Amino acid sequence: MPSRILITGASRGIGRSLVCHYLDRGDLVIGCARTPSGITHERFHEYALDVNDPQAVRDVFRQVCATVGGLDAIVNNAGIANMNAIALTPLASARAVMETNFLGTFVVSQAAIRVLRASPSPRIVNVTSIAVPLRLQGEAVYAASKSAVETFTRIAARELAPFRITCNAVGPSPIRTALTAGVPERTMQALVDDQPIPRWAEASDVANVIDFFLSPQSSLVTGQVVYLGGWS
Repeated sequence: MPSRILITGASRGIGRSLVCHYLDRGDLVIGCARTPSGITHERFHEYALDVNDPQAVRDVFRQVCATVGGLDAIVNNAGIANMNAIALTPLASARAVMETNFLGTFVVSQAAIRVLRASPSPRIVNVTSIAVPLRLQGEAVYAASKSAVETFTRIAARELAPFRITCNAVGPSPIRTALTAGVPERTMQALVDDQPIPRWAEASDVANVIDFFLSPQSSLVTGQVVYLGGWS
């Protein structure tokens, strides 16, 4: 049975690839981003959305419910990065990263709870990063924001379990997206070479893990964080 899936950060990178993946799978997809994706499909509904704006998020959920009748899954993929040493990171940049990556995940997840409860297999999947376990220099704020996402995921899994809503997270290993484009190639390649499985990740690798989390058969899988590439 097709699912109704809302994906944030849907206009580019991993988010855009996930939109195409779930459309190809036959699902109904709601894409949310600050900028248009350029995707046109009869089963794709797109909304301009800043995940830091709680009222805008609530408005989108009301429109989604009126249009498609509800949701089965949320993929919190929207994120930004500011790769810089702690001493050189402006407070405004740090605040923007935390607000989008962590608070955006919180705002969207909170707004989704009531809607997801009506689904037979309600799911929340959050996107984190291997920057958390690797404690990468120059990524202190970004890793801290994703660490907050992981803690939120584990606690949300417990709080939402009575509503049958599972909450899990996936952490991509190095993958070529706009988010990583500003990092020197040699730095990213060194990370790839140091992985237990030394290859660049693809969007399909991320989708594979999300597919598992979204499966109706994964109703007992919650509070988990899965990193790609062999990291733990």
